[in-house]
Order: sequence, then C-alpha cells, then structure tokens
Amino acid sequence: MTEMRSDGPRTWAEFPNPDNENERFRCDLTWLTSNWTCIFGNGCKGIYADAPDFGCCTLGAHFSDKADVKKIKKIVAQLGPDEWQYYDEGHGAQGWREKEDGETKTRVVDGACIFHNRPGFPAGDGCALHQHALLLGEEPHTMKPEVCWQLPIRRTFRTVEMPDNTSYLEVSIGEYDRRGWGPGGHDLDWYCSSNPEAHVGSEPVYISNKGELVHLMGEEAYAVLVEHCVAHLAAAKAARRPGGRKMLPLLVHPATLAAQDANRRSR
Repeated sequence: MTEMRSDGPRTWAEFPNPDNENERFRCDLTWLTSNWTCIFGNGCKGIYADAPDFGCCTLGAHFSDKADVKKIKKIVAQLGPDEWQYYDEGHGAQGWREKEDGETKTRVVDGACIFHNRPGFPAGDGCALHQHALLLGEEPHTMKPEVCWQLPIRRTFRTVEMPDNTSYLEVSIGEYDRRGWGPGGHDLDWYCSSNPEAHVGSEPVYISNKGELVHLMGEEAYAVLVEHCVAHLAAAKAARRPGGRKMLPLLVHPATLAAQDANRRSR
C-alpha cells in the first residue's frame, strides 16, 4: 500500500507533568491512538530495498549517553553464542561498538547491526538483545539502546518562553516519522510509521507500547495520557457517524484510515 504523508492535521493534548511542575507534556493523540504495530518478520520490507530482512537495523544504533552504553555492556556479558550470531565478532578485537562522526554506536557487520541475527540462525532472526529480554521474561525496551526501543515513538524537548518571562520545558511525545531520521530519512526505500501495511495492530499504540511510554513519561503522566486517548477514541468513533466524517483525518492517523478502508474492501 502507498505510504501516507505524515504532515497532515493532528490532534495534540497538553498537560502538566505530575512529577515536575516545570514541565508540560505535548502528546500526539492522532499517532498514539493509531493502530501501528511492528511487522518485522511479518511484511516489513526493511528501510533499504536490498536488505529486506534487516528491518530498521541496517545502520546500527547510536547511543544516547554513557548510561545507554553501560546498559548494553551489561547485557552483552549475559549473551551466549547460542543467542547471538555475531558473538565471536562482538568479543573480538573490534568489539561491538564503533565511532561514527565522533559518536558511539553499535558496530555494523555484514550490512547490519552486530546484534541482528540473520535469517536461518537457530535462535531466530532479529535483535539478539530483544530476544534475550523475552527469554528472561523482561520487556525488550529495558535491554536495548534507547534509539531502538523508542522508535516509532519520538520524544523531543523544547524550552517555551512565556510573556511573563517565565519558561517551562515542553516534552513532546509523537511519531518517529521519516523526519526523525534527519535529512536521510526521506531517502529510505520503505518506512513503517506512515505505511498502512503496519497499521494493523489489534491495540492502539498507547496500549501496545505502554512499557515504552511509561519509561518516557512516568506512571502518573501515562495515566493522564490514557484519559486523553480514551476521550480521543470516543471522539473519533462519533466522527464516523454521518455528518462527522470530515473530522476523521484530524482524529485518526491517515495510515490507520487507509488500512481500515482496505480491510473493509477486502471483505
């Protein structure tokens, strides 16, 4: 299906951070109530046409800070060769990290992240860190680099200056669309967040990605977000009635709308 534009109208909710009076959350309800889901291994074409089995792991993962590196270093010590295809390379002279433009990232080996197990590996293909977390009964985002588990949710920060010379930190929670990758994002051969093929989840993003959102926002702020999302879904349901359909593109993610329309046509 054709990828949808991600610069259309959106509904945002703003509310104070219950844990910090100097912060306000700004959340994209259109995205967070969408039916996006990761379809790696189930239709994902990969960000590059010549590497369809690598998903979005082609470039390796840039670490956010030293704590991010330390976390992965701890997980690496737990991985065995039965879980990690590139175990020997990761423990070899070059290790599992490399520098790119002065920044530390996971090393790319044979065209993808060193932690990406290739198709045919006995433990299964995909991220060895992700699989290790599932093996231990832990949430995958607790054992992966931040940039990996945040996608396709993007958290950004902005200082907002008020007319009375006060300010607050705005924390935006939205869609990690092509623009989130920088200028090169527009050159990706395929991308999931605005593609109807990936908007086939049984639950909206705010539920399916609860663990990640709680990690990014905190328990109390997430509870407030849930209230806004429930109200937003009710408004979207009402807009589907005759006379209200013009509001649907504002309330429902365009890729979710396209996926739902395609599903109805196929019945």
